[in-house]
Order: sequence, then structure tokens, then C-alpha cells
Amino acid sequence: MHTTPEVFADAVRRYGNRPALVDEQGRATTYSELDAIRKRAAGALIARGIQPGDRVAIWAPNTVQWVMAALAIHSAGAALVPINTRMRGKEAGYILARSGARLMFCAGDFLGTHYPGLLGDDRPDTLEDIVILHDARASDTGWDAFLDQAPWAHETEVKTRAASVTADSVMDIMFTSGTTGLPKGVVTCHGQNLRVIAEWSRCMGLKADDRYLVVNPFFHAFGYKVGWLAGLMHGMAVYPQAVFDAATVMERIGRDRISVLPGPPTLFVSLLDDPDRASRDLSSLRATITGAAAVAPSLIERIRAELGFEIVLTGYGLTETCGIVTLCDADDDAETIVNTVGRALPAIDLRCMDDTGKLLGPNETGEVVVRGYNVMQGYLDDATATHKAIDAAGWLHTGDIGSIDDNGYLKITDRLKDMYICGGFNCYPAEIERLVAAHPAVSQVAVVGVPDARMGEVGKAYVVPRSGQQLDEAAFREWCRDRMANYKVPRHLELRESLPTNASGKVLKYELRGKES
Repeated sequence: MHTTPEVFADAVRRYGNRPALVDEQGRATTYSELDAIRKRAAGALIARGIQPGDRVAIWAPNTVQWVMAALAIHSAGAALVPINTRMRGKEAGYILARSGARLMFCAGDFLGTHYPGLLGDDRPDTLEDIVILHDARASDTGWDAFLDQAPWAHETEVKTRAASVTADSVMDIMFTSGTTGLPKGVVTCHGQNLRVIAEWSRCMGLKADDRYLVVNPFFHAFGYKVGWLAGLMHGMAVYPQAVFDAATVMERIGRDRISVLPGPPTLFVSLLDDPDRASRDLSSLRATITGAAAVAPSLIERIRAELGFEIVLTGYGLTETCGIVTLCDADDDAETIVNTVGRALPAIDLRCMDDTGKLLGPNETGEVVVRGYNVMQGYLDDATATHKAIDAAGWLHTGDIGSIDDNGYLKITDRLKDMYICGGFNCYPAEIERLVAAHPAVSQVAVVGVPDARMGEVGKAYVVPRSGQQLDEAAFREWCRDRMANYKVPRHLELRESLPTNASGKVLKYELRGKES
């Protein structure tokens, strides 16, 4: 089985009457019921003219409808384009236009924002339809009305369309920023993703009796590929969580006997530091994996001792590698789990390379490069960026610096790129700088990541103001919040008369970082 429709159909045959999805109100949808909704939604997509290979976006928080829509997109032979819910209208509009998405499933009113209205004038002409998954307004096309558009004979057409999907069909296009400051669409296929998910699930020891609370956002590979999709592949009950709140998460763990709960370090810090934790029943917790930021040894020890996890793993991956490159094994000792990010998945080549292109030996430090079935097909409609990322020998250059020990375990020591990770989210300074540069009082800006006790890293903006202009830090942050996702907003501001540059005028960020170290 090499496609999402195939593996889900197999799960339905094996686990039909068991719960597949359980919403935040405790309402369960069985595998058989989810299958019927999947087919109906795929039929409605086909009725709206969605063709194999078309792109369909989802811009919504973690809900059962998100999963239903995604399964329908795959079953109709289309490619899924997830959009970060923290993005503003201009950011989402760029991704919609760049991907050429013809239809978007979207949240309605969520956290005080009406998402279709947020898109506003940034809605591209190529976007033909918007379907509201939940909390729709009277003028919106809601989920139920969309489902009603499926023709009576939709099952036959859906079966034919799903059968035409192959391992080499594009499964999704996930946008990730880069040093150019503009997001790039990472194209990956069904077969490679499912193979990665199977290996991740093996290391996690997933089983059908597990109950998986997915707090990691569905627009990210951590919440989507090795999140709800991994859960459904193995017959588990999947519990989507739209917004992280420590008290709510602990309540669900106790009430629903949650056994699997991955997340970034910030999630576990919040749980461990919650004053009510001692009164909560967390005894059902069994397996977790953390990453996306530096993990302190003491945190791993506390996750095991105080939260009771039997399996605590770390790993490493990129959007360009279907989310995963390396994983620890469940029987690795604590020192290995703390000090490395594990070994490469089977059949994946992992090496370090020096700046001349020479492959290095064990314990030699260089850029981490990856080659194998998990490497993306390329960046969407961007051959130049693809060739820059993947060399002639097929090595994907990650931009991270590390070394590999004699047993094949990778240790990440630094980054070549400017990227930093804030609360589990990748932040790309070039993108943030491009947005900040539009501020009327900003002449020059450079953004770097600085340590933060809670978030791991946060952004600090070094700004040279325009002549005669004043810049208030609080007002600056508020201006940024209106124009970019909150995690991208620089938490610190330092005004400078000038920025350090080399002879060609390039900002020397290592000098700014050195100031913070």
C-alpha cells in the first residue's frame, strides 16, 4: 500500500467500528463513518471540478473536519496545501497564489478572527471557492452545504479517482521559507511520505490501542504526517486539539486516557510547570518524541520521571525530507537520546560534508547532507532553488552543521542558515526582515535568534531608524503583529546607528549573534 487512500481503506477494513477521531467535546467518529464522509467530500470536490493534480488548500486549526477534508483531497487525486493558521492574509494569499490552489477549506470565526475576511483583497484570482469547515457565517459556504453537493453516484467516481493515485502522485505541497525571504513549496509524493511515517511509527512503537492527542498543528509535518495520518494508519483513536492550553490538555489526558503525546520542548515545559499538574491523572501517557529545538538533558529526565513516559525519543528532520531524517530507538540509553538526534532511517544516506564538497568521516564536523527516498521532489516551479538545495550527486544540503559518531548517530552542533526556532516554529530572518523593512520608520533591519527560557529562541531585531524617525518598541511589535504570524514577531528591539557589514555591504550577523552569546 503506497497511497493515503489505500492505507486508510485498509484501516477501515480492520478497525471499522472503532473510533478514528474524537473532537474536543468528546464526540467520536468511527473509521467506517469517517470513510463515508471522506467519500462524500471527495465526491463534492470532483463535482466542483477538482482534477487529479490540482491543489487544494486548508487554512484551519486542528479539528476533525481538517482530517476529513485532507483525506478527501487525497482521495480525489489532488495535492494538499496546508497553510499556517498564524499567517496573516498577505502571507496566506501568497501561498494560495504560488500554489495555484483552486479551492480552500478554511476556518470561519476562530480566536476572534474571521479567516475569509482576513484574506480580504489578498485573495488570488486563481482561488475559485472557499469552504468553511466550522464556525461559518450566514454568507459562507459551510461544510454541510459542501457535502450536500456530492452527486448520488459519487462513490463510484471517488473509487475510480482514488485508484488512479499512485506512489508517485503528489501528496502535498508544504511551504517553507528560505534565505530568499519568500516561502517555497516543497513537493512530496504519497509513497515516500508513507514509508517515512511507517518508520517513525515503528520507532514510536505505535499500536491500535493507543490514543493519540495531536497538539502539534496540522499545517506542520509533525501534526499532519506523523500526527493524525500516522494514527489513522495504525487504527488508533486520534484526538485533535485546536489550541494548546496546559490545563485542557491535562484534562483530556486523564479523561480520555491519552497514551501518545509528541510535542516541542515548550509543550512539556508548560505541562511540567503547571501548578495543578500534581492533582492530574497522567498515568496513561506512554510514548512521546520531542525536537524542533535544543533539548536540555534535565527536560528529558523530567519528562520521564514526572510525566511518566516510557518512551521518550528525539529526532531530526526537515519539510524537505517528509519531516524525518533521523530517529533514536526506544531502547537507546538516556545519554544517546539527550546528546544526539538518532540515526538515519533505513535506506537513507546521511553524511557530513565540508565546504569543498568532500564527504567527511565519523566525528568530523561539517554540513549535514541527506540522500534517499525521503528527499523532496523539488521546490514548486523553482528549478534554481531546487538545484541549489540538491546537488548533482543527489545530496540535499540541510544548512545544518553536525557530526556523525561511529555508530551512525547524528549530533547537530550549529546552523549554516540564519534560521532559528521559536516555540517549535521555524523562523527565517530574511522573510521577517522583508516584512519589517516596510515599516515607515525603518531604514535597515537585521534579525537574529537569541536564547529564551520558554520559547527556546526568539527574534531580536537590530534596526537603524530612518533619519528623524522615532521607533517605540511596543508600537513596533504591535505593527509587526498586524503583518506576520505571532511567532515571527521580534520579541526584542535594539536601535543602532549602523549595522556591521563586510566590504560588499552584507550584514555580518555573526557579530550580532556574538553580542548575544
